[in-house]
Amino acid sequence: MAEPTLTPGEAAERVGALFSRIQVTLAGWRDAVLAVTPDRPTTTALDAAIGALVLPELDAADALFVGAGFIAAPELTGTDSVHFSWWLGPLEENPVYGATMGPTRLDLTTRSYTDYLRDFRSLEWYRVPQSTHRTHVTGPYVDHLCTCDYIVTVTAPVERDGRMIGVVGVDVFVKRLERDLLPALLATGVPLVLVNADGRVLVSTEPSVLAGAAVATEPAGATTAVCPGTPFRLLPAATLG
Repeated sequence: MAEPTLTPGEAAERVGALFSRIQVTLAGWRDAVLAVTPDRPTTTALDAAIGALVLPELDAADALFVGAGFIAAPELTGTDSVHFSWWLGPLEENPVYGATMGPTRLDLTTRSYTDYLRDFRSLEWYRVPQSTHRTHVTGPYVDHLCTCDYIVTVTAPVERDGRMIGVVGVDVFVKRLERDLLPALLATGVPLVLVNADGRVLVSTEPSVLAGAAVATEPAGATTAVCPGTPFRLLPAATLG
């Protein structure tokens, strides 16, 4: 076995750095949304402005995001419901969309199973940024709306004059995060599991521990490494039993 080149703490910093990049992107989009949206934008104008922001990221070579956009609160658009200005990047074959070669707009009118979005304020990706006024990471979870695969969603509140007018956000495939983060975790020479605050596994170098599995967040005798700026921490797989 090769000699370790990173400590678990250094690997945790790599995780934090990746999510810091995402937060910087969202901060830029948040400021742009505030700059281009009047108090009552039309949904057509809103979609055009958001599309100009997110489509270059989704259409980039080796794009990090599989979904991105802005979810507008009714208070912004003057409508009775939330408005999704949301796009999906190119997708491999899946039960919802099939395969797509380029970005596509999310059209909720074609979905017969989106009634739960009517109460969007109760959903974690909206509720937590609204209450904390901070960026939030939801997941990992299976995205039944679009990709039918494990993703994480990162959302940041967009606020004007002290009121929430929506959230900007991105979806990232867990399998993409695995590709980006596994080299750092493997470089420690110790089997590690990356988990969220609820003990849900995001990435693992232990083959018997799969993404989405639930484990103890504080296993007995474990020394954990907190990933800065994220809800994630690295746990030694050997302590999970």
